[in-house]
Amino acid sequence: MRGYELVLIIKPDLDDEALEAVIEKVRSMIENDGGTIAKIDKWGKRRLAYEIKDLREGIYYIINFKGEAAVSAELDRVLKITDSVLRHMIVREEE
Repeated sequence: MRGYELVLIIKPDLDDEALEAVIEKVRSMIENDGGTIAKIDKWGKRRLAYEIKDLREGIYYIINFKGEAAVSAELDRVLKITDSVLRHMIVREEE
C-alpha cells in the first residue's frame, strides 16, 4: 500500500454536523476500500488565495492515509461531485 496526503477545502458556511458528515464520508470510503487512515489534521477556517464560488474562506483538512491506487481514484471521483467540497488534492507521498 502507498501513502497519500489529501487536502480538502470545505465550504465555511456548513454547520458542525454537516462538516463531520463530510469527514466521515471520506473516512468510510478509505476504510471500506481497504485503506487505513494515519492522521486527520483540521487546520480550521482560513482565507483563500482567490474567490471560489463567491467564497473568500474555506475550512481546511489534511488527511494522511495508506491505500491502493483504486482508493485514491475513487476518492477523487466522489470528491469532484460533492457539493460541500470547494477544492481537493490527493498527493502520493514518497517512499
